Amino acid sequence: MRAVGIRELKNRLSEYVRLVRGGEHLLVTDRGVVVAELRQPGDATAEAERWSRLAHLIREGRVSQAAENRPDRYPRLEPLLPPGRGVRLLDEERGER
Repeated sequence: MRAVGIRELKNRLSEYVRLVRGGEHLLVTDRGVVVAELRQPGDATAEAERWSRLAHLIREGRVSQAAENRPDRYPRLEPLLPPGRGVRLLDEERGER
């Protein structure tokens, strides 16, 4: 799901309507706060029902809400290949173009 500011939405409305028509859901933000959602008609009922059931399970304590996704929560992994090796392997696989 993509977030877009009100000003950006206003300036490029046709482009965002095409994205929604293609099935994408957009969150509209005003100064970083989500104020609206854009989606195709008919999606809202199933989506709202799904979220209300989840909220009910959270209130009951049967599930817990996910923690904030921050980069410091994940260990830094060392590269598996030396620099440039991946590009060379792709070039070998693809051959001459």
